[in-house]
Amino acid sequence: MQEKEDIVVVGGYGHVGRTICEILEKKYSGKVFAAGRSLEKAERFSQSTHGRIKPLQLDINKPIPPHLLDQVKLIIMCLDQTNTDFVKACFLSGTYYVDVSASGPFLSQIEALYEEAARHGSSAVLSVGLAPGITNLMALEAERLIEQTEEIEIAIMLGLGDSHGKAAIEWTVNSLGEKFEVKQKNRQVEVESFTDRKSYHFGDDLGNRHAYRFPFSDQQTLARTLKASSISTRFCLDSVFVTKMLAIAKKTGAVRLLKTSWVNRWMVSAMERLHIGSDQFAIKVEARGRNREGKPMHADLILQGKNQSIITAKVTAAVSKLLYDSSFPGGVYHIEQITDLAYIQKELGSTLSLKIQVKEHNAD
Repeated sequence: MQEKEDIVVVGGYGHVGRTICEILEKKYSGKVFAAGRSLEKAERFSQSTHGRIKPLQLDINKPIPPHLLDQVKLIIMCLDQTNTDFVKACFLSGTYYVDVSASGPFLSQIEALYEEAARHGSSAVLSVGLAPGITNLMALEAERLIEQTEEIEIAIMLGLGDSHGKAAIEWTVNSLGEKFEVKQKNRQVEVESFTDRKSYHFGDDLGNRHAYRFPFSDQQTLARTLKASSISTRFCLDSVFVTKMLAIAKKTGAVRLLKTSWVNRWMVSAMERLHIGSDQFAIKVEARGRNREGKPMHADLILQGKNQSIITAKVTAAVSKLLYDSSFPGGVYHIEQITDLAYIQKELGSTLSLKIQVKEHNAD
């Protein structure tokens, strides 16, 4: 039987997908397909690459045509899914799988398919991108720096002036009124999106920003893969004004209007057009715990970069290369279980700026 070689990027002509295709095509020439429901869009993108990236029509909400995955070694999923049928089909065919999505509950559903993936020799990597993704690796690095980690706090600042895909904006808007669970002192506690404000220092150039709880999946995943007894993720935009407006909308209950379809569509459209900030993003990870002697320790990591969509694509491509070229045991993994921050930094080069500070305090 011929060895599988093809790479299919589902949503490959979309905002993040096209960059993933372009990066991988340079290494795996003639093996990369941009897939999606619209053959016309896939062909148009293919033509823009002079045919180097091939077009493929694929609707993940319909049954997969027989033999479609016979030659596919790796599927990279850039679209949100409502069920795991497509993922199961990948596992059944022994196809490797990488997922860019950020929905904690959905990633948990894929995690539950571990045995199925392992049985068919399929390796899946989840939590790939910026958040989740780099945030997971920064949390892992923070835990390595402190011998006994007790608490990890992640804060994410995204630039409003960045070019965000429609799916990412829809997810952000729909998450404003969400309730979700976090790990707090080894217990699962329900919290609400855009509450529990905290101030974080994002570096001398950006200064202090208020950030609010937000349902990024990293905090739910890391609660299972790391040892810290408390893990949380907060979020803000580089525009202090817009962040404050969202907080007021939450406090007054105005976010409930987002459940009305026309209001939701208007909000998504407004966010798409809103380019009042920069394309800069920053991630702050604070970890607290103790060293072997029981003295309190504190690790502080600040990462800065530009154009989060491009970074998400580059991280996804780096993980995909690792999976494609290596022999991983079958099963379902998150990014922090197969690699670390050093590998991603090496792959992304000077596009990221990272500062790490570790302090030991004398116990009172």
